[in-house]
Amino acid sequence: MNKLYDYKITTISGQEISLDTYRDKVLLIVNTASKCGFTPQYAGLEKLYQTYRGQGLVVLGFPCNQFANQEPGDLESIKQGCLLNYGVTFPMFSKIDVNGKETHPLFKYLKETLPGKLGKRIPWNFTKFLVDHDGVPYKRFSSKVKPEEIINDIDALLKKKGSHHTPQLG
Repeated sequence: MNKLYDYKITTISGQEISLDTYRDKVLLIVNTASKCGFTPQYAGLEKLYQTYRGQGLVVLGFPCNQFANQEPGDLESIKQGCLLNYGVTFPMFSKIDVNGKETHPLFKYLKETLPGKLGKRIPWNFTKFLVDHDGVPYKRFSSKVKPEEIINDIDALLKKKGSHHTPQLG
């Protein structure tokens, strides 16, 4: 069993689930924030989700308040902001830490598997991790990479369902 599927996560509504729920899906895992210069990426993430979910893509959003206090609200205000401002329908989860002592185990695993230009840190909101159907982290994208710029990578993974990939550092 792949390590990714061992992690438990808590939905924005407070329900604990296993990442095993998303087995055999291509995952785009993103740390999000409601008051960030990159917040408009919610719209692009939602468009990816709507376009590709029928083929097996799931976008997973994890609010994080570790960067310039850009996610200060409670879960209800985050949920309302995502829904009202960007029409987000992809799964959103409870607020987590992506760096430091309290780093969520999922993000610790993703950073260790796919270090970025700054090593095993997430430098800002909207860092994206693309994970293949087998739960193998495939590629990491910085905040500056817009959702629509990773369509080719998503297409490649969706077309290669069931095959194994070597992680690519990004």
